[in-house]
Amino acid sequence: MRKPFLAALILPLLTTACAVGPDYRPPAPPPPAMTGAFVSSARGTASSAAQDQWWRLYDDPALDRLIARAFAANTDLRVAVANLARAQAVLREAWGSRLPATSVRGGVTYGDGMAGSGAQAIGSDARWSISAGLGVAWEVDLFGRIRRTIEAARTDADAEAAARDRVAVIVAAETARAYVDACALGNAEATARQSIAIAEQGLALVEAKARAGSAMQFDVERSASALAQARATLPPIVGQRQARLFELAALTGAPPADVPEDARTCTRPPEPIAAIPVGDGAALLPRRPDVREAERRLAAQTARIGIATADLYPRISLGGSGNFFRSDQVKGSDMLSFSVGPMLSWSIPNIAVARARIAQADAGAQAAFATFDGAVLTALKETEQALAAYDAQQRRTDDLRDATERAKNAYALADQRYRAGAISFLDLLDSQRELVASRLALSEAMLTLGSARIDLFKALGGGWGSGGIAGGG
Repeated sequence: MRKPFLAALILPLLTTACAVGPDYRPPAPPPPAMTGAFVSSARGTASSAAQDQWWRLYDDPALDRLIARAFAANTDLRVAVANLARAQAVLREAWGSRLPATSVRGGVTYGDGMAGSGAQAIGSDARWSISAGLGVAWEVDLFGRIRRTIEAARTDADAEAAARDRVAVIVAAETARAYVDACALGNAEATARQSIAIAEQGLALVEAKARAGSAMQFDVERSASALAQARATLPPIVGQRQARLFELAALTGAPPADVPEDARTCTRPPEPIAAIPVGDGAALLPRRPDVREAERRLAAQTARIGIATADLYPRISLGGSGNFFRSDQVKGSDMLSFSVGPMLSWSIPNIAVARARIAQADAGAQAAFATFDGAVLTALKETEQALAAYDAQQRRTDDLRDATERAKNAYALADQRYRAGAISFLDLLDSQRELVASRLALSEAMLTLGSARIDLFKALGGGWGSGGIAGGG
């Protein structure tokens, strides 16, 4: 009679089991006005979809090697990979909850057994005792607590994978930025040295004229001052370049003394060999790791509402146990026992704690939803800002390049006319200063342009697909 009764009790519970709490549905996509073509545009960009491994557009093998080293050794990325491995282990633990829990115990003891007690005790003998037991318990996931736990763990792991990709985007961008900056500052250093050489030539010319009596000491002092000012531009550039090289070493997991030689000798900043593909807002959002991470966090928080809700209902487990005991002290003492049946636990009527946990989970889901909305707006904003800044910096650099070329021509003409005695030294000095200032401004603009280009790549999400950093090494 017992077995049919248990079957009649348990089978309906198994067949009607369901997961309590809300089922997760991804947020509705933003309106087309937000996800269409970008409002801002920039020269040197294309509307085609962004690509993986965007740094390949530079066609610079040295940069490719540096980013590969950074992916392999960067400490921030190693932390992100470890966090993902931990989340995956938590998921495996959650999956293990679906299986029966088993326990095995046993022991052997040896000791004295008294033949009598008190005054009647006549001695004792050593005896052996053996005991063993086996227990099995399986929770009937009647209200979906285990399923929601697995769902939360799975989405947590997805979020950590997106977080790893987010860190990889930052590592790739900052490695490329440090390398491009080092190259641009190498170019700026060479330009500064050229300016110093021009100032030295000017001073030598004035000193020669002063010795010949055709120039005053006043002109010599002004020329020497111009030389000192030209020399003063060099140390900050050298210091900035060293700082960027040290930053690059740290990003690639190396000490400052181990600066990559490719970057140390680079004096020409790389530029893309093709237009930068930017796509549109609709393609941007799923490509951005921070948006994917925020969406997965929202899914995990939604699943935790179900976990908390399941605590309002009873937990039912099916279990059984068996025990064996034997002692040499008692003849015929072999004992074998077993038990099987359902077990129920329920916190009713004190459910205040469970309801408080539901409220906590619901508030967490609301916060996660707000975070997701913020991530979407941030992705669109950063991309528009990066496009606008990149275009503005390109225009500024082009104008400064033209100004530098004209200042160079003007100085050459002024030098010729001064040597011929057609203009004063003041006119020559003004042309020299204008050339030095134009070259310095152009070097700074090229540095800023290279950084603005990296900002655009970074805002576009790095072009990461589902492969994450696997495609980056």
